[in-house]
Amino acid sequence: MITPISITGLSSISALGKTTEEIWNNYKTQRHFLSLKKLDKTTVYVGRLSDELAIEIENIKEADNKYRNLDASVLFAIYVSRKALQQSRWKSDHFGVNFGSSRGATSLFEKYHTEFLKNGKSSTLSSPTTTLGNISSWVAHDLQTSGPEISHSITCSTALHSLLNGIAWINSGLTDHFLVGGSEAPLTPFTIAQMQALKVYSKATKQNSDLNNTASEFYPCQAFNLEKKTNTMVLGEGAAAICLEKGDSKNALCTIIGIGYATEILKHNTSVSTDAICFQKSMKMALKNINPNDVDAIVMHAPGTIKGDCSEVNAIEKVFAKKTPFLTTNKWKIGHTFGASGLLSLELAVLMLRKQEIIEVPFTAPQQKPKQLQKILVNAVGFGGNAVSILLSKKA
Repeated sequence: MITPISITGLSSISALGKTTEEIWNNYKTQRHFLSLKKLDKTTVYVGRLSDELAIEIENIKEADNKYRNLDASVLFAIYVSRKALQQSRWKSDHFGVNFGSSRGATSLFEKYHTEFLKNGKSSTLSSPTTTLGNISSWVAHDLQTSGPEISHSITCSTALHSLLNGIAWINSGLTDHFLVGGSEAPLTPFTIAQMQALKVYSKATKQNSDLNNTASEFYPCQAFNLEKKTNTMVLGEGAAAICLEKGDSKNALCTIIGIGYATEILKHNTSVSTDAICFQKSMKMALKNINPNDVDAIVMHAPGTIKGDCSEVNAIEKVFAKKTPFLTTNKWKIGHTFGASGLLSLELAVLMLRKQEIIEVPFTAPQQKPKQLQKILVNAVGFGGNAVSILLSKKA
């Protein structure tokens, strides 16, 4: 158990929407928010932002000449950071910023590389707008902060590693406040082609809508369906930001009371062991002196792949041998948002704690529902087994 860290601001954008009310209402439905997107040579399901939200992102881009050459991943980060900071009501500008992304400036990388292949020259702004560090730098510029600015990429556990880093800075005594987040804009032809090359992307289309489905409604991504015969991962775009404060703040949405992290010994570039040893270690570390029976629910990473989903459930069953908590995930609704996914999962956990309601995955077997929600564990893992587990507690 760590010194409590309060979450006093939280904002996200995804296929579910942008406001807490809209996002929660969309979570409570049994429908998914994935749609078909036509790429160069194929059509696939993705989790994209609404047209209304896309216009708001575009407005940020057009409001300042300096923002017009920024990648969508940076604009997403600016948008959610503004909202999170507004909610936290911080009065000082002395706070740190740590924003991460798994893929970074996907749209600009593909655009500039195409131009280079065509013209043999690189655009003047190709380097500064595609460096990973420009996400946090532009967020800090937009908010006019005076604290440290950090960017990083640790594949799909990136956002939760941002959270770990923010907690480390706070616990070090160097600052009492930290803004952390993850942003991803991966709905580009080359990025999706990479996932298809790994044979993990969903092949569902309107023409084969019965693929892997165990319910009457069609679900392109079968995250947490342990009976599926093919991989069903779907990519989504989105971002999330949270404001962290030292101690148990009276304005806290909820409190972080445990953190855990671990890395697998690699057998393959994308491998995770059958029983996800990394998750077992990270969950045990997050629990520390807390009785596993006290955990009411787990928001899983569950990317929608056969091995990824099963290995995480196996790890959970080993750690929670006597009483498995209620299990859920959000990727069947919004897709896998790579570096942003951990904080979008954490947002779901925060909402469940505050609303005292669980969100079920409609095509899975019924589970025993907890009588109340006091503690929820959130998992994330990236390629190579970089696992993070965060234990949240309901605000008293």
